[in-house]
Amino acid sequence: MKSLISLHDMAFLSRSHATDGWLLPTLARFTFAATLPVYFWASALTKLGEGIPGLIRPSLGAYAQIFPRQMEAVGYDVGQLGTFHWLVVLAGTYAEFLLPALIVLGLATRLAALGMIGFVTVQSLTDLYGHGGIAQPETLGAWFDRFPDGAILDQRLFWIFVLTVLVAKGAGPLSLDRALRVQVASG
Repeated sequence: MKSLISLHDMAFLSRSHATDGWLLPTLARFTFAATLPVYFWASALTKLGEGIPGLIRPSLGAYAQIFPRQMEAVGYDVGQLGTFHWLVVLAGTYAEFLLPALIVLGLATRLAALGMIGFVTVQSLTDLYGHGGIAQPETLGAWFDRFPDGAILDQRLFWIFVLTVLVAKGAGPLSLDRALRVQVASG
């Protein structure tokens, strides 16, 4: 048994040391970049109003997505909502553009990933409780079952895991964070 453990350690521990610091954050950023930015950017585009004024005048759909119950209560009349709602909708819209872009570029990655964790949490809670009560079981999903494709509990757990790796490990060597750190250290 000792020789088997020694063989295992020789095979994997030396490789583990060789990948320390770069493999996990690089793969986490690649996974994020390959799967999530376009999803968030497409969602953000649906929240912008028409034309240039639409940059500060979100669409009706933006309010309905972010404040579904409040919008229903006011008969989908945005004019009945206040400045707080407008600011939250604008912040949410711009967060959907900015935070994924920062992660893809590897700039302020830890903060952007932390912001994305908060964003995904709020998004999930809105999906669960804001849109007509608790989501349907097939959408909600369940942990520790044989179905890994629930859009909320299952998929978003993977999203948050990838983002948590970035919070814990940073962006990795192929990032603007690293380039800036090298620049500051040399100058």
